[in-house]
Amino acid sequence: MYRQTHQNIQNWYQTHGRHDLPWRTTTDPYHIYLSEVMLQQTQVKTVLERYYFPFLKKFPTLHALGNAPLDDVLKMWEGLGYYNRAKNLHKTAQLLTQGQAQGVAPTLPSNIDALIELPGIGKNTAHAVASFAFKKPVPIMEANVKRILCRLHKLKIPTDKELWDIAYDLVDKENPFDYNQAMMDIGATLCTPKNPSCEVCPLCDICQGQDDPTLYPTKKKRIVPTREQIIMVSVYNKKLSLSQRSGKFLHGLWGFPATEVPLCASEYIGEVTHAYTHFKLICKVYIYFEIDKEQVDYFTTQEIRKLAISKVDEKIVKLYLDTM
Repeated sequence: MYRQTHQNIQNWYQTHGRHDLPWRTTTDPYHIYLSEVMLQQTQVKTVLERYYFPFLKKFPTLHALGNAPLDDVLKMWEGLGYYNRAKNLHKTAQLLTQGQAQGVAPTLPSNIDALIELPGIGKNTAHAVASFAFKKPVPIMEANVKRILCRLHKLKIPTDKELWDIAYDLVDKENPFDYNQAMMDIGATLCTPKNPSCEVCPLCDICQGQDDPTLYPTKKKRIVPTREQIIMVSVYNKKLSLSQRSGKFLHGLWGFPATEVPLCASEYIGEVTHAYTHFKLICKVYIYFEIDKEQVDYFTTQEIRKLAISKVDEKIVKLYLDTM
């Protein structure tokens, strides 16, 4: 049914596809899995230039990752955000490493259902690993692909089931690797959210929404709330007190504690802001000079650079250094 469309996609990908991306030139399931996790909510350019290669240099195999301390993993993830990705990556590596006989290198399962059972691997990541690492004839469903499918069928607010049904119907079962990579590239370069290039799109022969493609899908207007925190930076002998977070948000990272009200003898030094996906955080920062060292962890600013901390805590350290 889609033979000509599949051929058009293949021809386009051979000429215009991003063939040199390192996760497309490897057959190592771990490398492919890592790229899929890193690319969730993160641009290709950022992953490629700053994170993918350093992470693999530090943890070249699933075995190395599974046997590493979580602090080391979080440190290599620092600045990439969505730290649950790193923690689940680490948990998965631990599970696969523990489940293997001694002397046998751990590997990811090729079955989609088995992949979904692993920490942090959802339906799309499981499909991506199955397709790209094991050449399974299954589709993927990342943001660019969703947009293409919505425009192909003039869907404004589709359900996940509708999209997956369409995706399975359209996938090129003979060339799933190139097909899925091409779909992502078409969405990233041609079928863009604004000003799509419909006239040169290899899917134009079956696209129902090309008369007004920006109608599909309908984007919900999102209001980003603002949260405020009071941050206390305790200082003793030019060292700053940090604690390792145990809550769900930024779990495992080191940071400065928030408080309801600043201490009476504290000094206000300014504020820092940071935009997360779902909210904007404004931190009003106070410093308090301890007379006696409390039973907590104190670090020099040089030592802090070796810890895994969030971007907002990095900004607080910079504010402190700029103020002192």
